[in-house]
Amino acid sequence: MENNVKKYTYRIEWSEEDNCHIARCLEFPSLAAHGNTVETALKEMEFVVSEAIKWLEEEGERVPEPLGLKKFRGFITLRIAPEKHRELAIKSAEEGISLNKLIASRL
Repeated sequence: MENNVKKYTYRIEWSEEDNCHIARCLEFPSLAAHGNTVETALKEMEFVVSEAIKWLEEEGERVPEPLGLKKFRGFITLRIAPEKHRELAIKSAEEGISLNKLIASRL
C-alpha cells in the first residue's frame, strides 16, 4: 500500500490562525499535518497517511481506497422531500426533459 500514498487526494490551505499551511487527505478526514511551505505540509501529510495505513493494516482494518483509483458507476440514490420531488417533476415536464437530466443540469 506504500505506493498508493501518493495516489490519495490531498488538499492544502493556508491557515492565518496557525500561520502555516495545513494539509488534509480526503480519504482520511480525521488526519491533518502542517508545514511552513506547501511542500513541507504535503510531505508531512503523506507521512501521516503512511503511518495510518500501517496502523490500519496491523489492526486488520479496512484501508480506504484512493479516490483516484475508485471506479464510479455514475449512479446516485437521492432522498428528497415529496414536495421537492413533485416540483422537480413538474419543472422537468415543462422543459420537456427527463427528471434525471434536469437534476444533472443543476449539479
